[in-house]
Amino acid sequence: MTTPKPPERRVYLLDTSVLIHDPTALFRFEEHDICLAMAVLEELDAAKEGLSEVARNARQVSRFLDALLAGHAPGELAEGVPLGAGGPGDPAGLLRFETSPGGGDAAILAAAQQLRERLPEQTPVLVSKDINLRIRAQVAGIAAEDYESDRAIDDVDLLPTGVDPLPAEAWAAATAEGQGWRVERPAGAPWRVNQCLYTADGFEGVVRSADGFEGVVRSADAEAVHLEPVSDYRHRRSVWGVRARNLEQNFALNLLMDPEIDLVSLIGPAGTGKTLLTLAAGLAQTLDEGRYREIIATRATVALGEEIGYLPGTEEEKMTPWMGALMDNLEVLTAPGAGAASDWARAASADLLHSRVRIRSLSFMRGRTFLEKFVILDEAQNLTAKQMKALITRAGPGTKMVCLGNIGQIDTPYLTEATSGLTYVVDRLKDWPHSGHVTLRRGERSRLADYASEAL
Repeated sequence: MTTPKPPERRVYLLDTSVLIHDPTALFRFEEHDICLAMAVLEELDAAKEGLSEVARNARQVSRFLDALLAGHAPGELAEGVPLGAGGPGDPAGLLRFETSPGGGDAAILAAAQQLRERLPEQTPVLVSKDINLRIRAQVAGIAAEDYESDRAIDDVDLLPTGVDPLPAEAWAAATAEGQGWRVERPAGAPWRVNQCLYTADGFEGVVRSADGFEGVVRSADAEAVHLEPVSDYRHRRSVWGVRARNLEQNFALNLLMDPEIDLVSLIGPAGTGKTLLTLAAGLAQTLDEGRYREIIATRATVALGEEIGYLPGTEEEKMTPWMGALMDNLEVLTAPGAGAASDWARAASADLLHSRVRIRSLSFMRGRTFLEKFVILDEAQNLTAKQMKALITRAGPGTKMVCLGNIGQIDTPYLTEATSGLTYVVDRLKDWPHSGHVTLRRGERSRLADYASEAL
């Protein structure tokens, strides 16, 4: 019997982009060693000033390094410093440093070459979020990888859409139960609470519309789910004068109007109605029903957390240029004669924007707590998982969070569909009974926009 060969021990050379993206990357490589080039330390030092997310992460990395080096004499650093305390789950590798002179990417590549010569028994691998640096490394014969420990999901195609068809055989065997129906769970069906299900075939005696039955799961176990019919916001009802134009929009409005759901995520390309539906639901529940005290709207700017002092005016005035989509939809919803749901709405003017709808910057969200607020996080695909956690944990009692975005249009450097904070939230909260998600697929702007999206 042959003894299994132990796994190859590697040494990972981390680029500055990795540490800025995730300061805890130092502890994510299990039994393998970590190496930092002097150029990386210099770049971290240059990035530490300010209140941006980059500066905060740079300072956090410095604190981690200071704690790891505490108690070690300078002469001991050449042999490496243990990354963990030896406990269960702690990293078993060493922290090493490469002191080759120079700066920038060239110095990092030179450090990788020297590391290969100094530690021939270990395979050096450059880890970077910078695609061009990885290409240069591979051209130079150095193994290079993207940092993937922060991936929320391996394949975005596996991300739940929140809306699934109801198999005809399962619906045919459904039995009445309370205000809804008990439906046996088909083998492998990932149905969970607040899952939206529909059938085009209907069911004798309970067909709700020409489009068939539409319902949302209210409770679920291993054998069956309890399915309740949703409100019809396409033909029978409206929200602040807005009617759903398709199946997915109807489900989205039901989740947005449900007081038992504290977090709603809507993913979809431009023109699918994410912002309009959310604002309509927010206005109806804030101004008509009094469920929330005000609407808070924010979004990730291109600089993603950088200070916005370059623009004149107050915080709200500085953020206004970034909130064009929200302002456009507010004009539609508050225009006189727009068919709104109440006399107050029909008479609403620009004062509404300042009285109950507040625009806030991400730069000033730390330390805040939102009480009884309807919070809209627009362009959430441009936020990291850490930023999304920091924002959602601002929610206090009676607050509803709505995350909007298009994971196919990410503008933040080093973020991908699989590592976006929006993807992270959808995946991690999918089984929580007070969250709901809908992926919107069909554009509803105009026939010109629909045709242009296909033809151009």
